[in-house]
Amino acid sequence: MAKKKPANNSTNGQTLREPAEVMFAEELEALVAAEKHPVPTGWRMSPRSVLTYICGGKCGKLDITPKYIGHDRLVEIAISTLVTDRALLLIGEPGTAKSWLSEHLTAAINGNSTRVVQGTAGTTEEQIRYTWNYAMLIAHGPSHDALIKSEIFRAMEEGAIARFEEITRCASEVQDAMISLLSEKRISVPELETEVAAAKGFSIIATANTRDRGVNDMSAALKRRFNIVVLPSPKQLETEIDIVAKRVRELASNLDLQAEVPALEAIEKVVTIFRELRTGQTLDGKNKLKSPSGVLSTAEAISLLANSMALAGNFGTGSVSAEDLAAGLQGAVVKDEEKDHIVWQEYLKNVVKKRGSDWRPLFNACMEHHA
Repeated sequence: MAKKKPANNSTNGQTLREPAEVMFAEELEALVAAEKHPVPTGWRMSPRSVLTYICGGKCGKLDITPKYIGHDRLVEIAISTLVTDRALLLIGEPGTAKSWLSEHLTAAINGNSTRVVQGTAGTTEEQIRYTWNYAMLIAHGPSHDALIKSEIFRAMEEGAIARFEEITRCASEVQDAMISLLSEKRISVPELETEVAAAKGFSIIATANTRDRGVNDMSAALKRRFNIVVLPSPKQLETEIDIVAKRVRELASNLDLQAEVPALEAIEKVVTIFRELRTGQTLDGKNKLKSPSGVLSTAEAISLLANSMALAGNFGTGSVSAEDLAAGLQGAVVKDEEKDHIVWQEYLKNVVKKRGSDWRPLFNACMEHHA
């Protein structure tokens, strides 16, 4: 069966967000062409080449850009899991690059990262198994033509990897349906008196948010079907700044934002504010802080800076100013008007105001927006 190809409208510039296999096609093709190590069944390249693609390195004269900045050993464990018959579960706080890593792993391994089930409260069992074209079903009865296969179903047929985003947001009966699927590695279709066994290479990469544990926590039985890799938040300020700066540059190029990429000093200020409010203390550990209700993750910092660039490009000078950053900070921090308003005001007056002349323009701009 021919593998599904993701839609590609990049030639006419109409694609809002290209999948990883399109954005980094040159790197992927170079790694495939230069492959010297054994390639598992169903994979396009060896585990070593997948690691190079994810963590960065060289392929001949071509520089492979790092897609995940963090612990290489965690990536090695994730890749090794996918070589076996075990599914992979990536767990972490918001903004720890779970979905990003999941997308790039499938792009490198299969060349298609678009086989995705997005977990929500409304996700049904049919969305992970199959459903029917009911017009054809009523007219002609059950048939292969009337069968609408889920992305997981297609991945099983093709011996590929499917992604299951935010699995803990799904109802318990949907999660339970995954237990038999991961255990038996087959989908039964009673209406057609048949079943489909997974081809070699099939696996699932699921993600779960530690902040959402109370939504629909996974059962012990389901957890046992996964190898679990916990992705930590960046421990060092410099690491988080590198991640944010890299992603902001990529977004600026992809979205054609008509503004200059913020200076490293501006990125450092945003990341510092987020880290301090997130951890509840200043970076030097001397002052305890109240934390706002929102999730001030690395992903939120990236989004804030991209929005600041959009403001600067469309309604400013094209260079991100303190006023542009302040507008984004207000929206990112103050989610609950009653509680977060006080937390943000105290932080501005007790921390930012005392940091000297370099921080003064941002403090003044924030106070104006906060008024």
